Amino acid sequence: MPPKKRPMQIKSVASGGIKRRRTGGSLTSSSVRVSTANNNNRGSLTNSASNPSKSTSSTSESQNNPLYDDFISLLSAPQHKGKGIANSALKDHFGESKYPSLVPIINELTRASRLTMSKGLSSTGEAEVYFSLLTVEEASRLQGLDAPSKMVYQVVEASGNKGIWTVDVRNQTNIPQVLLTKIFKQLETRRIIKPIKAVTAKTKKLYMLYDLTPAKEITGGPWYSEYEFDHEFIAELRNFITMCVRRMNGGLGVGKGVTLKQIAHKMVQANVSRVVLNLEEVQQLVQTLAFDYQIEQRGVTENGEALFVAAKGVTTMCDFGW
Repeated sequence: MPPKKRPMQIKSVASGGIKRRRTGGSLTSSSVRVSTANNNNRGSLTNSASNPSKSTSSTSESQNNPLYDDFISLLSAPQHKGKGIANSALKDHFGESKYPSLVPIINELTRASRLTMSKGLSSTGEAEVYFSLLTVEEASRLQGLDAPSKMVYQVVEASGNKGIWTVDVRNQTNIPQVLLTKIFKQLETRRIIKPIKAVTAKTKKLYMLYDLTPAKEITGGPWYSEYEFDHEFIAELRNFITMCVRRMNGGLGVGKGVTLKQIAHKMVQANVSRVVLNLEEVQQLVQTLAFDYQIEQRGVTENGEALFVAAKGVTTMCDFGW
């Protein structure tokens, strides 16, 4: 009778062996590595699978690191809001010595949903990775979003205050329309993005970040109300400016004239506008009155400011006689 085989026992190796363990409850694949094998040999920060045997720095350690503060300060600068900062700009700012040390900082901010990465074009027209920093409040809204939702967020964020058409979002993300509609609804519910309409295409829908104010070329500025040109509002402002020029100048053809700043100040005092008008917008109103021969320019001040007076009546018939 052949001898029975004894079951093989696997002993754990304490030294020299490999122990697989979880870090932070799960193994992630969103860490960042430094690659120096680029075509331009500048190095880049790219996504890669994390190595379970490597430990990352803790939150407290990173936040006490001067490099962490420098990185946060750089990405918080006004010129980097929205589109973010290019990878090449990070390399130029931190240099060869500090650049690789950004890896654990970027990993930590990415896991906390405070850092987003998107593709864009550099000043030379080459494709490049851009890093954008989110506030703590913005990051809390992004918690729990899947990859397609974050992709849509990044595309909308890059559009700034001019927004992006829904068809352009679909073309850039390649997300099916049915899923894209659900993502839009989810991001709207969380107040991450908002739909707006443009005065040039009222039937189409644009999306931008929830906290942004649309650009004037989208809303039409103060001259539009509910996406319609407000003729009545503009007529009221024109009438006030005409009366203002006459009274401040002492009547028809009397006095040296009033400046644009004086007109704008009088409009603020009288509270005739439902919105605050800047000097350029007041000038637009004055120009329309000049084109209609309601007021005219008469000289300039010592500082070079134009002086306006009420225009004299113009007739098509000549009063000249022999």
